[in-house]
Amino acid sequence: MKTILATLSLCLALALATGFPSEKEKRVQFAAWDDVNVIAHGLLQLGQGLKEHVDKTKVQMRDIFAKIKVYNRTLSELGKESHRLRADGEVLKARARGLEDREGQLLNVTAELREKTDEMRQEGTSVRDRLRRLEERLDHAPPPPARVNNSTEAHAVQMMLEAQNRRIDDLMARMRLQQEKLDKQNVRIRTLQSQIQQSKQRPLGNGDGGDGFLANGATEQRDSPVEMASDCHELFLRGETTSGVYTIQPGNVEPFQVLCHMTADGGWTVVQKRQDGSVDFDQQWAAYEKGFGNLNGEFWLGLEKIHAMAKNGGYVLKTELSDWGNDVASISLPFKLGGAESKYLLQILDGGAAAFSPLESALASDAAAGLPFSTRDQDNDLKKDTNCAKHLSGGWWFSNCGQSNLNGRFFQSPPPKQRHQRKQCIFWKTWRGRYYPLKSSIIMIAPAVSVLEDKS
Repeated sequence: MKTILATLSLCLALALATGFPSEKEKRVQFAAWDDVNVIAHGLLQLGQGLKEHVDKTKVQMRDIFAKIKVYNRTLSELGKESHRLRADGEVLKARARGLEDREGQLLNVTAELREKTDEMRQEGTSVRDRLRRLEERLDHAPPPPARVNNSTEAHAVQMMLEAQNRRIDDLMARMRLQQEKLDKQNVRIRTLQSQIQQSKQRPLGNGDGGDGFLANGATEQRDSPVEMASDCHELFLRGETTSGVYTIQPGNVEPFQVLCHMTADGGWTVVQKRQDGSVDFDQQWAAYEKGFGNLNGEFWLGLEKIHAMAKNGGYVLKTELSDWGNDVASISLPFKLGGAESKYLLQILDGGAAAFSPLESALASDAAAGLPFSTRDQDNDLKKDTNCAKHLSGGWWFSNCGQSNLNGRFFQSPPPKQRHQRKQCIFWKTWRGRYYPLKSSIIMIAPAVSVLEDKS
């Protein structure tokens, strides 16, 4: 555009210089035809350039107007959003004020409940004191008269009969315990007799001195008994007192190795051990049925083997837990384990859920009626819309996913911050809570009679 204007200015200057005569010279009064053509051509180019510039400016103006409209719409939407957020803020403030009022009411109710609890505790103490004083008065009361009415005599006779029945039941229980102890002693005596008979029948080495030792000074290893022990407690009764790996054969199943935990009073068969996260417990049904891991480290013995030992009941399931503060907890529950047809149904046998302590209730409250075993490829839990084994990780006797899981993921301390990850940990809800990853767990079983002996 500037070039065209410069050209036009130059042409006009030339035309003026050549078109008007000076005072001294007399020239033609009209410009030359070529100069007129140049000027006309320049004017055409100038008009075309001005037209293009106007068209371009119109396009730019339309774009600017469109952007202004978009900007206006955006401002309008932002104004509406600001108004909505302001209204939401007012609603939230109102809700917050309502929550504060409710919190104050809850605090007042909590204080009232605490006062009522204290009053009830005081009343209970007062009632116990009254009962104690009544018992003391009864102990020092004179004997009843020789003759009473028939209803009093009948009541007294009934009380005597009930007392006699209680004494008889107590004596029968003691007799059963004594008989069980005698049976165990007989097993131990037969085992020792068998070992003595085998040692008498075994020929001595050529270089021995008749004292039962080999020439190189090593004691000769005695032969294994003809019948294998059915569990670690029977091994204890046969004289084994050292914890370690042994071979047992419960019933008619094939012999298998177990880890035995020997105490001063009996032997426990370890069926699960968690301590360092070296074994992945997020396994499928077949692995939990057969068993996996290492008996010298972390392992799951296998549902088939546990069932072979405890299928007839009479066993106690003992669980020992530890947290990252090195506190420990121990739970012992009499149980019975069903076979594969019942999905290895675990049933706790102790008079129903009402008889269990809060610590035991994480497993016992639901297993009193029976709980089948569940894995991520066999969903047998009680929660219909969720696979607890897949949701929490690992196989377990799940109820509604939230009470206990000793086969979950092993987390080092400190635990993960995400709540959904802590759900998958090894936990026992009624001890340290659902979202506290435990440090270790050991599950063992033993005959119930051995536990009764330990407590007696």
